[in-house]
Amino acid sequence: MKIAILTSGGDSAGMNAVVRSIVKAGILKGCEMWVVREGYEGLVQGNTEAATSVNDQVKSDDQQPVLQQEGVHPDKQLLHNLRFGDGELLKDGTTEFVGGRTLKGRYIVRVGWDDVRGWFSQGGTLIGTARSMTFKTIEGRTAAAFNLIKEGIDALVVCGGDGSLTGADVFRREWPDLVRSLKDQSRITDKQAEQHAHLKVVGLVGSIDNDMCLTDLTIGAPTALQRICEAIDNINSTAYSHSRAFVIEVMGRDCGWLALMAGVAGGADFIFIPERPPSAQPWEDEMCAEIGRHRKLNKRKTIVIVAEGAHDLDLNPIRAEYIKDVLTERLGLDTRVTTLGHTQRGGRPCALDRILPTLQGVEAVDALIESTTETPSYMIGLHENKVVRVPLMEAVAMTRSVATAVKEKNFDKALELRGAEFKEALDGFHHISQAVDERTRLPEEKRMRIAIIHMGAPAGGMNAATRTAARYCIRQGHTPLAIHNGFRGLLDDNVDTLSWLGVDAWMNRGGSELGTNRALPSIDLGGVASKFQEYGFNAVMLIGGFEGFTALQQLEEGRKHYPAFQIPMVHIPATISNNVPMTEYSLGSDTSLNALVDACDAIKQSASASRNRVFVVETQGGKCGYIAALGGLAVGASLVYTPEHGITLDMLRRDVRFLKTRYALDPQGKSEGRLVIRNESSSKVYTTDMITKMLQEEGGTLFDARSASLGHTLQGGIPSPVDRARAARLSLKCMAFLEQHHEKILKASNGHKSRIAPPESAAIIIIQTSSVKMVPVQEMVQHADMVNRRGKDSWWSGAKDLEEQLVGKPQFLGIHKELNMSGFSKM
Repeated sequence: MKIAILTSGGDSAGMNAVVRSIVKAGILKGCEMWVVREGYEGLVQGNTEAATSVNDQVKSDDQQPVLQQEGVHPDKQLLHNLRFGDGELLKDGTTEFVGGRTLKGRYIVRVGWDDVRGWFSQGGTLIGTARSMTFKTIEGRTAAAFNLIKEGIDALVVCGGDGSLTGADVFRREWPDLVRSLKDQSRITDKQAEQHAHLKVVGLVGSIDNDMCLTDLTIGAPTALQRICEAIDNINSTAYSHSRAFVIEVMGRDCGWLALMAGVAGGADFIFIPERPPSAQPWEDEMCAEIGRHRKLNKRKTIVIVAEGAHDLDLNPIRAEYIKDVLTERLGLDTRVTTLGHTQRGGRPCALDRILPTLQGVEAVDALIESTTETPSYMIGLHENKVVRVPLMEAVAMTRSVATAVKEKNFDKALELRGAEFKEALDGFHHISQAVDERTRLPEEKRMRIAIIHMGAPAGGMNAATRTAARYCIRQGHTPLAIHNGFRGLLDDNVDTLSWLGVDAWMNRGGSELGTNRALPSIDLGGVASKFQEYGFNAVMLIGGFEGFTALQQLEEGRKHYPAFQIPMVHIPATISNNVPMTEYSLGSDTSLNALVDACDAIKQSASASRNRVFVVETQGGKCGYIAALGGLAVGASLVYTPEHGITLDMLRRDVRFLKTRYALDPQGKSEGRLVIRNESSSKVYTTDMITKMLQEEGGTLFDARSASLGHTLQGGIPSPVDRARAARLSLKCMAFLEQHHEKILKASNGHKSRIAPPESAAIIIIQTSSVKMVPVQEMVQHADMVNRRGKDSWWSGAKDLEEQLVGKPQFLGIHKELNMSGFSKM
């Protein structure tokens, strides 16, 4: 099969990761891979010039001495598709260079394995994108069909928005008629018409707005959100300094996802989104009343976020400049407007926009290979970390129905079509942004004193979860009690009450504002129970990693001896290691992956500048290989070592042969640096230093080696927007859980002082697929490897194997291995 890939519509970070993944997966599946420059316009233009001789193609005779010495016989399919010489032209964004090679007159370009090397770290789309009016005509699509048939291409992957994907489906449906027309015009032969009777099409959604239905995330949305939150974090400091208000306009013509999630993660005071206009008419009164309450609480800064497509209940546009005038004239606030514009599209992709598009690219190739004339065109989407195939036009139709619902002023339907998580985030934003209102408070008998404790090592999102919990408590009439320095702090009476304004700036703070340590309740279980009773705790929320899970287990078991523990208790997993059983994500893990990506991009730049250098990078993670495995996938590491797989002498021998083979097959003088990621607990014998020295010794004239230990830098500085948004979502669900079980326990006690809390009232909140669940701690124990402090099963267990296949390790060593995603949860 010959597969072509094009990117269309607006560019988005992660598109290059998709192209790289599809090219490599296609080659591993025995396909011939092509890219189309300039989107659909490139299909219409086609090739008017033939490719020049390939100067960089592998000269196997030059490599035979090294390959024979190592006793390896690389896969012939991979060698034949190693490179075709245009990778540097595409990556540098030019059509020609001094070597004489050119892309002029060539829009459908064959690419090989090394032609897409390192693309995942580049923003935008290296193969270009353009909005083609010609392709919208039957003449344009006929020309596009002819150009594909001329090159023998029979499968197409399109990465773009709903318009681009609709164009792909129209192209596929018209294909038989286009082929028939070309045959009647004698532009193609009968044999060509027979061979290309069916066009296979798969779509991937590249859109920073996250505006496609039937998928949780679109390619580029996480990076765009990160750019917005970086801007908000920077604006916060100057807003506070001058006691100013800032109106920030973000992209989102028809979808308010960016504005909504930035409002949650950035701690905004008010937001405007297309799906849910302000309920008051005129809306100016509602906004000014809310922000006025904030200012009466002595809040020094005001952040208002407006999506570019925002409007009021009558669909009249709401503009940033007008919001500024209202705040200035009505509230007397010194107000500024910041329009972020296309800065939201740019920059390096974040970790999620490297990992998830990589998984989607592999699935896209599988979908093409399995496609028949009866199967629909599929869109490759995501349900959290699950890669899913959904009928392309079904997703497009549902997406367009959102815009229709908005135009019809049916905003409830628009929210419903956006999905439950979108509506949850909107409700959550109102819970944590609105100032105290007596009307929202619960009756006195239902109010609680809720203890909040941080456990284990610091992780991004701990403070965001605490801020959310504190504000929800105050809104409901509960008392949020901060336990400083964990259970040791509780025993030392380091307890105080959190205030609405006191936690205002915590959303973007890393580490732990409450202080944390690894001390468990077992240091003095009786003393802890006494303090629970002394402070009158009615509920407890633990935020931390494996220690938090263990602490909850000890408190639940202590109920049989200490009545003070007969209260609802909940644990939010927060650890960069992501080692809490059952849950697919812990707070801090996304921040940690981003920190690793930033560090490794800089290290790889140094390694590449030295041409023939291998860096052995050591990561944290304890005996859980999540950071190393997913990080290796995000940075394109050549080798990854994790505790789950360990390290053996035979493994090291193979790895040395692989690196030698790769460097031997690089163009002379153009070798690139490579990375080896090693988890700190992968082996007690084969340490980072030992592996580095081994590679230095074995590399000879081909490569040398250096090491780098990332250490505590992986805890990150400012938490990622994803960790902040997840923290808010999980914290609010935990608050609802505590309220529910507190009320149940009160009813069951029937006014008696002695209360019995059922086992399910001590639970851990987990994420599985797109759902959030509460799992009783005793059930969680069954899924835990208590010795190695990790879960028994992991959704990402296949990451190391997939990463090795995407760098071609089995194929370069001559080991046949089928590319698959069986280690990942896939639907």
